[in-house]
Amino acid sequence: MAQTWIKLVADDAATVNTAAEEAASALVASCLAAAAQGDMEAYFDLGVAFSTGSHGVAVDLIEAHKWFNLAAVGGHEEAAGCRADVSEDMTAREIAEAQRRAREWLRATRPDIRAA
Repeated sequence: MAQTWIKLVADDAATVNTAAEEAASALVASCLAAAAQGDMEAYFDLGVAFSTGSHGVAVDLIEAHKWFNLAAVGGHEEAAGCRADVSEDMTAREIAEAQRRAREWLRATRPDIRAA
């Protein structure tokens, strides 16, 4: 009987984890879609996700810096401070890579803007 109960708990936990992972993936996908439309809040939210490893993404400071940079350039009030915080844990090479990725994103999603 105990084995059956343990199995049920494991199945239930797996179902909860799968549902949570699917919701997190949907949230990130939603943010990416909004970011493609130039939504500064989406840029910021993606920066938070990548800097903290939340919403089903792994911590990636280069991606976090990229998204905070895009949000800051777009006028998001908190983004520049978050970008500065993240950059404290990055090398100059990583920051340069984040800036390159931000320029690529702008070129790909905003052809009307000439990214330097």
